[in-house]
Amino acid sequence: MVYCAMIALFFGVIYGVYGFDIHFISYITSRSNFILYCLMFLVGISIGLHKGILNDLKKYHLKVFIIPFGIVVGSIIGGIFCSWITGFTLGESTAVVSGLGWYSLSGVTVGKLAGAELGSITFLSNLMREIFSFFLIPVVAKYLNFYSCIAPAGATSEDTTLPMMIKYTNEETVVLSVFNGIICSALVPILISFCYNNM
Repeated sequence: MVYCAMIALFFGVIYGVYGFDIHFISYITSRSNFILYCLMFLVGISIGLHKGILNDLKKYHLKVFIIPFGIVVGSIIGGIFCSWITGFTLGESTAVVSGLGWYSLSGVTVGKLAGAELGSITFLSNLMREIFSFFLIPVVAKYLNFYSCIAPAGATSEDTTLPMMIKYTNEETVVLSVFNGIICSALVPILISFCYNNM
């Protein structure tokens, strides 16, 4: 999936640089709102596919929210720190990190709010977060603990990085990883909009 994203990005850059005009692609790119609505629809499907989620949430009670809360707070603090280094405003920088690793949705959303340049930065930033997660999860599982493995994965802990969780952690961590991914995924559009408009 990551390789496909990188290849798609490469061809997108080539398409933009050389100014090709393929009617179908121009039609799609001129309707980014529609793409955003489709992605949100997929989030709803992802949440709905996890049967028995309400019963499992009752089992873990409020503890299930501790990990996603920590991930969101840690990411926002990282965004604030990066704004001092990069020169982006607090709103722009925290909006970029609010993607929590979900590069496809966050890139489109930030691009719609702040333009193509920041949207591209958001896409790459969150794509790199996902790529680094594949390397970090085994290390964190070995030298820290299983629960900490969920943090670098962010919103991807319910899908693309889930196989790494299954391989390097235990069953309880995998369940919490799915919960975390669902919660983080649901928060991504809210966080981006809030951070960009209010920070």
